[in-house]
Amino acid sequence: MTEPILSLRDIHTHIQQHHILQGVSLEVKPGRATVLLGRNGAGKSTTLRTIMGLSPATSGTITLAGQAIQNRRPFEIARMGIGFVPEDFAVIYSLTVEENFRLAMFKESEEARQRLAGIFKLFPDLEKFLHSKAGVLSGGQKQMMAIALALVLEHQIVLIDEPSKGLAPVVVEHLGESLNRIKETTTIVLVEQNFYLASKVGQDYFILDDGRVVHQGLMEDLMKDQELKQKYLGIG
Repeated sequence: MTEPILSLRDIHTHIQQHHILQGVSLEVKPGRATVLLGRNGAGKSTTLRTIMGLSPATSGTITLAGQAIQNRRPFEIARMGIGFVPEDFAVIYSLTVEENFRLAMFKESEEARQRLAGIFKLFPDLEKFLHSKAGVLSGGQKQMMAIALALVLEHQIVLIDEPSKGLAPVVVEHLGESLNRIKETTTIVLVEQNFYLASKVGQDYFILDDGRVVHQGLMEDLMKDQELKQKYLGIG
């Protein structure tokens, strides 16, 4: 049996006086795309932020490849091999596309430059705007760039929060194709409200409801389970 690359055990997270995550436990298998599903406010984004140390866990254990990370600072977690794409893009609009990438590299190694060349094959629009301010990019291009910035370094796993938010259907389709190519080489944890995109990319799923994991399994099985989708996702 394959050991999980990322594990959460009984994670509780408080934000001010609010008890957001109430005992979340889940495992992410290496080389696969895992989707976190649930209604708004279920705790999906907080789960990603807790993994990254941005909303630190009050209690519980988080391990990356067997190593505990729940008490580490966000930059330490990133350097251990977790990339994070927040839902607000994390792109610096006043810098050029090239400057954003150089900033994300930490250091401009030959390996990073080779990875950047691969990224431009995946997202050719970004190379066209290399010397333009990132603020001129369209919403879809900004989302692609946010994902690309997380791929400049070789991460064991990439967490992606709501990538389809506000995007046109044709852009979502292209995004799904790109994520499917990315998951061939990188483990993905995806938070996504758009069930079409989630089902197109995801292989494993966890459904959160009121800060708890209430169901898990294979995405191919969830797609057939109308009752479960209606109960927790509001999909008829």
